[in-house]
Amino acid sequence: MRYAVLGGGKRLRPLQVYATAHALGHDEAALDAAACAVELIHAYSLVHDDLPAMDDDALRRGRPTCHIVFGEAMAILAGDALQALAFGILAAPGAAPDPVTGMRMLQALGRACGAEGMAGGQALDLAAVGERLSLAELERMHACKTGALIRASVQLGALAAGADEATLATLDRYAAAVGLAFQVRDDILDVEGESAVIGKTAGKDAAADKPTFPSIIGLDASQARLAELTATALDAIAPLGPGGGLLAELARYAAQRQR
Repeated sequence: MRYAVLGGGKRLRPLQVYATAHALGHDEAALDAAACAVELIHAYSLVHDDLPAMDDDALRRGRPTCHIVFGEAMAILAGDALQALAFGILAAPGAAPDPVTGMRMLQALGRACGAEGMAGGQALDLAAVGERLSLAELERMHACKTGALIRASVQLGALAAGADEATLATLDRYAAAVGLAFQVRDDILDVEGESAVIGKTAGKDAAADKPTFPSIIGLDASQARLAELTATALDAIAPLGPGGGLLAELARYAAQRQR
């Protein structure tokens, strides 16, 4: 579990929790439980995603994947335990400002993990190997597999900060665009990146005959879609003014990152 969580990584999802609350004038120190919970969920998803029955990868964050080091059975158990730990942390006393908000936060994280989120997206991903998806089908798949947890991260920060429903909707538009932009950039890096830089096996999606943005619409159109999504995200948070500066930085980072 420690190997999976503490072995590097971008920490984008917990940063989104903090940045969202910061944009709404909330004390970041009160968000540690939510930030830890989303990172634990992300780490568990990577452990399971790398398994031979899933994406079958031997490299993650520049190191051998969890199942390569500890074996498949122990990697599965570590992922299971990380998921349970995430919900335990988020359900602990003081993790939310009040019980009702705490329940909403737990529900948001649960949706992001389950059939409507990462698990459902992974199922669509496995079923799509060797298939020719439309752009809409590809975006739906990644909105679940990658985007759902990013959206939940923003929602957790907003709920903890006491955001009203209109603000939650505004922030969700931002998060949906950032989540999809993150995946478009990931697909571009799979084509252009080097394994030593991106920390995982470059060119693996093409080798596995998986549908990606470059394989469906081409590299130039993928770059254009990335720019469009980033603009959508920035436009969504424009009403927040200077307070949304950290969110804007994270949106640009998701689109420009090199790993």
